[in-house]
Amino acid sequence: MSLVGLGNKHFKLAIYIQNRPPLAEYEQLSHLQPMVTGEIASIAQQTGNHWRKIFNVYAKLAFELDSLQWNTWQQLRDHYLLQADSQQALLFCPPDFSNIKTKNRIHLIAGRTYAQTLDLPSMTWLNEQFAINEEARCVITPYLDYRQLSNSRITFLVSLIKDWMD
Repeated sequence: MSLVGLGNKHFKLAIYIQNRPPLAEYEQLSHLQPMVTGEIASIAQQTGNHWRKIFNVYAKLAFELDSLQWNTWQQLRDHYLLQADSQQALLFCPPDFSNIKTKNRIHLIAGRTYAQTLDLPSMTWLNEQFAINEEARCVITPYLDYRQLSNSRITFLVSLIKDWMD
């Protein structure tokens, strides 16, 4: 199965999401493509608050996992998130757990409703928001929205997956 989405093909952290930015170049995307500086801002400007929230929540998560050289999550979002030198991907395709390479990656499924449509390994629900399969390094998370995946829930998610980061 070919990966379709935004980010680095050598990602360590992937978030799988059911929808794509409603712009022709992303709706027709058929491969994994790194983003470039300014692209996130452009998508947010063209599509509105929904996609701004998705990228902001992803940046907050990435920053809390490892801030690298960035002083703020906003800097990480604008200059690193989903770019060629990052270790992240935002995927518009279902995860494929048959490939051994997936074992070294963290797989986050954005939203319980989307997760129900996927062929996932057996998941254990920890609470209303999170389910986990440690062997597959897979977590079902709330959707990437401030209210659903709040800062406190991001901190909880980080505590679940921090040990999986190499």
